[in-house]
Amino acid sequence: MAKKTSHKNILPNNFLFGVATSGYQVEGGYNGPGEPANNWKVQEDKGKIEPSGIAVDFWNRYEEQLDYAQSLGINSFRMSIEWTRCQPEPGVTDNSALEHYGKIIDACKERGMEPLLTLEHFTHPLWLGEHLWLDDDSPQLFKAWVDTAVKQFSDRCSLWVTINEINIVALMTYLFGLFSPSGELQSIKGITNIRHVYKALDNMLTAHVLAYQAIHDLQPHAKVTTNSCSFTLYELDRFLIDVLLLRQLGVAKQDAKEWIQEQRRKWYAKLPATHTMGIRVKEDVFRRLAHRFHPYISALPKTIEAVYESPYDKTLDAVGIDYYDPVIGNSIKLPGHATAGERNFTLRPMLWDSVPDPAGLTTFCEINTVKDLDVWVVENGLCNRVKKGRAYQRLDGWDRPRYLRENLAGVVAGIESGIPITGYWHWSLVDNYEWGSYEPRFGIFGIDRERGVRWKETDSMGNDSRQAYRDIIQGLRKGDLSVVRHAL
Repeated sequence: MAKKTSHKNILPNNFLFGVATSGYQVEGGYNGPGEPANNWKVQEDKGKIEPSGIAVDFWNRYEEQLDYAQSLGINSFRMSIEWTRCQPEPGVTDNSALEHYGKIIDACKERGMEPLLTLEHFTHPLWLGEHLWLDDDSPQLFKAWVDTAVKQFSDRCSLWVTINEINIVALMTYLFGLFSPSGELQSIKGITNIRHVYKALDNMLTAHVLAYQAIHDLQPHAKVTTNSCSFTLYELDRFLIDVLLLRQLGVAKQDAKEWIQEQRRKWYAKLPATHTMGIRVKEDVFRRLAHRFHPYISALPKTIEAVYESPYDKTLDAVGIDYYDPVIGNSIKLPGHATAGERNFTLRPMLWDSVPDPAGLTTFCEINTVKDLDVWVVENGLCNRVKKGRAYQRLDGWDRPRYLRENLAGVVAGIESGIPITGYWHWSLVDNYEWGSYEPRFGIFGIDRERGVRWKETDSMGNDSRQAYRDIIQGLRKGDLSVVRHAL
């Protein structure tokens, strides 16, 4: 564990401040005529979701957009190498696309930003089928793609995310039906078929283990992770990381089930009960249901085998967490509740109604601390709503400068207590495509989509979030706690 730091040396050496992006969300040029087709194309073509279109045209305008990123004072940039663009057809590798990504990576490094490369960020080539992660061959198919990507970029990059938010992909697709290919789920007997959740999880986790091996075979010094979206429900979050850590932490295969059960107990013992009575009741219901119906390690046979058969004792070089609103009790609201600009008559709160909890970020970094591993906050961000060019303030009054200040105060508090946090990537650089819609906005820089996708100098709520983030970064690097002091 990292040593406790003084105010003169708040941050660990080489701490990474960054922003996070993904290709499909910013690049543009997917799913149209003659363009690479990914697994979201069917829903775009059917009109079930808003087309991604040009996004922010990062593919063609990366130089000027990386200048915006550099102006934040960051030293890392998270981006994805899109499988779809690089292998648009079966058996075909587009070397010009790989070379173009190389130019983007070089442009990052020229600006002093270390690339953090994601190899699958919710998308894959459509020719692999919409339900890739239900395919028994999917781990090997993914490993083959990783082999191609790492051979191309291992001389310039050493920080990798294999698959983004494995838990979200499985849950949002096969439990809640909110992710593509949700419109086609009738063919696999319904949205809530829990067997498909576990099968997708098993295949993705196995794919991660194989990808870890492929990266380290070529690049022994690499740091590799898969980032999990934070939830207070163990079965939706830390359970997956614990399975990957079994061998790494010296757990014998025959002891895995008992060890996982003990980890679950410890997880809930560490979570503070700081919520309202109504939230606590919902939390308790979710926990009881999950514990009763969750098959634990028996649901992940391929992952268990891959972990113990790998030539490497490790499957993670850092614990990656994405922190937004982890409280599972906040995930259901009564229909008709107020939201930005209207009332929401569904049970599901909107992204711009997520509940900020900066102190919880410290807690989640603490409970995700593992011996000899760094903790990376791979995503953390605040959403607001823009509809038809009109920006709405959040109902709770939060803005992005405050969110940056208070969440980075949470990071500092964790570092000061000895948690080995060595990286923070804010989601996101710019308002981008948010998985079916442009209404949710997370950008430090706003976009005026009604006037030719113009970048703003402020975020979409009118706040100078660039200066806020820059001031915090500069202050903390100098050991100046005043940039977050009032939030501590």
